[in-house]
Amino acid sequence: MNGKVVVITGGSTGIGKAVAIECAKNQANVVILSIEDYEKAEGAVREIESYGRTVSYYKCDVSSEENVSEVFTKIISKYGRIDYAFNNAGIGPDGVRMQYKSLIELSEGEWDKVLEVNMKGIWLCMKYELMQMRKQKDGSIVNTASIGGYKMAPGFGAYGPSKAGVIALAELAALENSEYNIKVNCICPGPIKGTELSKNSSSANPDEEKILCEHVIPLKKMGVLSEVVNSVMFLFESTHTTGQKLFIDGGMHIK
Repeated sequence: MNGKVVVITGGSTGIGKAVAIECAKNQANVVILSIEDYEKAEGAVREIESYGRTVSYYKCDVSSEENVSEVFTKIISKYGRIDYAFNNAGIGPDGVRMQYKSLIELSEGEWDKVLEVNMKGIWLCMKYELMQMRKQKDGSIVNTASIGGYKMAPGFGAYGPSKAGVIALAELAALENSEYNIKVNCICPGPIKGTELSKNSSSANPDEEKILCEHVIPLKKMGVLSEVVNSVMFLFESTHTTGQKLFIDGGMHIK
């Protein structure tokens, strides 16, 4: 990845930050997009910079096309290309707090917020990534879906449908852009230690991890960030894998 440009949304925490660090270790120029102000993300940026590559940080609301268009214009102006993109920004079941709600308990605002970030946000970022990659006739995109987008979990409200949409978007984009040598895939993690979603879930229900490991995850353990990172890096570099949904879920998708 030496000198290549990688764009990562939700790159200041959790999976996004871990992938950004790995890309910097592999000598890529890293571009982080996050909803957070720079002051809150500065620590992550400095850590990534410590590996000796250029790091650019842009505050971006991925659910706003005006904002996304403006940010990607700046990225192309600075770097001239986008080689890899990891569309990872996302929010949990109700978009505000870690509250489990059935479909009939959700408010319209909660539904809209989750769909706007988790699905619309990925579509918008892909739109501008793909326009540039088509010009290059090359590129690799990985989107963060979830096991929750493949197997619906009662009480997860809009989250499951939004992540199912992410899987569908990857498949559609892979078909529409194969002639340009653009690969589009998605990862489907199960519960992963160290992510904001798992932290919020454990905070809402302290017994959640124990219940998951004993009754839900066939391998009886939570996933770790390093395995998710390795999966993203594999999909970045693969030349013959596209339209894939890669499960990192301890076997949840076959249970």
